[in-house]
Amino acid sequence: MMASCRNGTLYIGTTSDLMRRIYEHKNDFVEGFTRKYGTHMLVYYETFDSKEGALIREKQLKKWNRAWKIRLIEEVNPRWGDIYNDLLSQ
Repeated sequence: MMASCRNGTLYIGTTSDLMRRIYEHKNDFVEGFTRKYGTHMLVYYETFDSKEGALIREKQLKKWNRAWKIRLIEEVNPRWGDIYNDLLSQ
């Protein structure tokens, strides 16, 4: 999940290469929602063993109401920090 800021606009998507995809979003290489709404902060992610599992979860999260999404983010990232840089240093 990407966000424009704390409690801001949220974006949910799937990818087979998280680091590349986040880099593309952060640098506005991708036209569409993330560029339009400035959702450049990686605030939450999950990994899956299969593409099918990831797509099922993406569809599930997109159906959730906003409060549930915010609660999910804040369980692992209460300060809404951009965790992309944390992943870079691993």
